[in-house]
Amino acid sequence: MSALNLRLPDSIHRHIREIAREDGVSINLFITSAVSEKISALTTEKYIEARAKNARKGAFKKVLDRVPRRRPLPGDEL
Repeated sequence: MSALNLRLPDSIHRHIREIAREDGVSINLFITSAVSEKISALTTEKYIEARAKNARKGAFKKVLDRVPRRRPLPGDEL
């Protein structure tokens, strides 16, 4: 495991401390979790972009054409 010195504005540090306390976790665990979520979001975005480059619009339309035509549920309308 590695250590990292991090400079944060006082306001961000205060928010982290408050949220970590409310969640009942350490500041270290909160920051580790937040960084992990960000890494996951970025790697997922890259994965989806790579998959999209191989996509064929015709194949996508074929799949969508198989979806039944139904009225949207209340609240899901455009």
